Amino acid sequence: MTPAQLIVLDLAVATLTAAAWLGAAAAAAARRPRAAAALLATALVATLGRAGSVAALSGSGWWFVQEKVTLVLPMVGGTGLTAALVAGPRLIRAARHGGPAPGTAAVVTLFAAGYAALAGLACTVLAGYPATAGGALVTVAAAGAATLVTWRFVAPAPSALRLWAGAAALATGITGAGVAGAGPAGAADAGGGPPSDHAHGHGVPVTSLRGPTTPEPGGTVRRYTLTARTATVTLSSGRRVEAWTFDGTVPGPPLTATEGDLVEVRLRNADIARGVTLHWHGYDVPAGEDGVPGMTQEAVTPGGEFTYRFRAEQTGTYWYHTHQVSDIGVRMGLYGTLVVHPRGPAAEGLDLTLPVHAFDGTTVFGGHDRPAEHRAAPGAPVRLRLVNTDNTPRRFTLTGTAFRVVAVDGRDVSGPGELERTAVTLAAGGRYDLAFPMPARPVALLAGDNPAGGVRLRPDGSTPPSPVRNSGEDTGEDTGDWPELDLTRYGTPAAGGDAAPWTAFDRDFTLVLDRGLALVDGVPMYAQTVNGRAFPAIPAQLVRENDLVRVTVVNRGLEVHPWHLHGHTVTVLSRNGRPVTGSPLRLDTFDVRPGEVWQVAFRATNPGLWMNHCHNLTHVTQGMALHLAYEGVTTPFEGAHGG
Repeated sequence: MTPAQLIVLDLAVATLTAAAWLGAAAAAAARRPRAAAALLATALVATLGRAGSVAALSGSGWWFVQEKVTLVLPMVGGTGLTAALVAGPRLIRAARHGGPAPGTAAVVTLFAAGYAALAGLACTVLAGYPATAGGALVTVAAAGAATLVTWRFVAPAPSALRLWAGAAALATGITGAGVAGAGPAGAADAGGGPPSDHAHGHGVPVTSLRGPTTPEPGGTVRRYTLTARTATVTLSSGRRVEAWTFDGTVPGPPLTATEGDLVEVRLRNADIARGVTLHWHGYDVPAGEDGVPGMTQEAVTPGGEFTYRFRAEQTGTYWYHTHQVSDIGVRMGLYGTLVVHPRGPAAEGLDLTLPVHAFDGTTVFGGHDRPAEHRAAPGAPVRLRLVNTDNTPRRFTLTGTAFRVVAVDGRDVSGPGELERTAVTLAAGGRYDLAFPMPARPVALLAGDNPAGGVRLRPDGSTPPSPVRNSGEDTGEDTGDWPELDLTRYGTPAAGGDAAPWTAFDRDFTLVLDRGLALVDGVPMYAQTVNGRAFPAIPAQLVRENDLVRVTVVNRGLEVHPWHLHGHTVTVLSRNGRPVTGSPLRLDTFDVRPGEVWQVAFRATNPGLWMNHCHNLTHVTQGMALHLAYEGVTTPFEGAHGG
């Protein structure tokens, strides 16, 4: 079974265990010994099954089982064994011979086992990783308090023992809550290296780390002005959408440049009341150009403006979007594409940049919510630049031709092999460039295997392409069961290899992604957490310039987390313990699916303060974000955040 399946199995077995123990206790209290005995046997089997599921899950890493091994299993096992020894013989006698009721001790111990199993399940779901002394005390106190309340009703006569036990449970819970809430919010993590000085008010302000003002020799200045405003946008079907836009369009105007150019973008805000910025997703701009409100700049409010400048030193497919109230702003339409071409003659053929977005559940390619048609001469090179601007992964299929994935997140793939009848899944925020020579027959690009949208290509002079069938339609080709491309096995290793530099790390960080109760900007919620905390209480990752940094990202939860580090490109070392064997995989966004463990590395060569966060932007608002901080770099803004 996969780690994700084991996580679900363990939760299911934990739920069954708690239900069986509580059912046995309720049946015993109702003087139904046969039902109680049967449920007791079920509870014992389920408890053993829980131990087995935890043992299986431990093979995926200690992160997945820490609180289960150190707290939950000992607590459930201890109370369950006590209940079996105390209640088991009495229930069997009563069931076989019609003897007296099992008695107070049997009922209370059965309830105690049920409360322990339930508290252990709550500990995993509400607290999770890491296991802490405070969390353990609260869990034990909750189970103990529930047991005492039950004891009070089963045996109402006052007891000094119960009074002392109640006082102990209360003290344990108060102590646990205090311990759980202790600790400095936002403390620094040096990743095993020497501590860095990034104290507020000292060192180099991030606002001084701005881009150059001239292009490289031979380059030119590419000047753009983008005005953020609300507008009603008409899609290709005629459907009208109320949107937040750049220059009144969704997506915003495409920005293009040639390697070596200076890109200068003047951002104005006409009427976006909550403010706007520009973040250059995947483009390693200087930190002062990164567009993170409250950290690298103030948000641009209505009537205001801000100018960004950076040299076009990375070729490939990228995109821009607001980072102010980003969950709402990007969803409403504040995004566009950035493509930087290499120097030299322009490429021939058809080159399409296709940002894919969802408006109220409708998939839109650029501004098209109906199939967009394009023509190309047979044999002409075609390049489709796919950009996923949504919060969740997107699956794409290409019918009618074989193709190659020639670039991922703007970086060329080494030795891309030819693919056919293969789906590609793109992380939220990620980009794939697909390339192929135009065949003499129609080609269809689909998102999510949906034949009602996408892009249609046909050779010059041909008739319109046939519809693409999915799930029972009568014509075309069914793409629903096509296998998914594994990028860690795709392509060929680069000449000289790419693993040699990744051997001795100056910093080593681990990010365990989960859900749990935490404070998000001072508000208690069921948050998206990193190492048990939510933004802004997650410790910043501290590095020094030129450090070699390794990051392990673990997903303990049941949701996909597309991980995105600003200002840096990471090299993937391994996924689930298996090293990359294909092309060197250099990404700025990667999907960490439930139960997965990714190890990535990068060289810290871009000083600044950087966001490091899940690019499901809803998860950011729920706490899943932190900072990467270089030694001596500070921000002049109060309450630095991630938009």
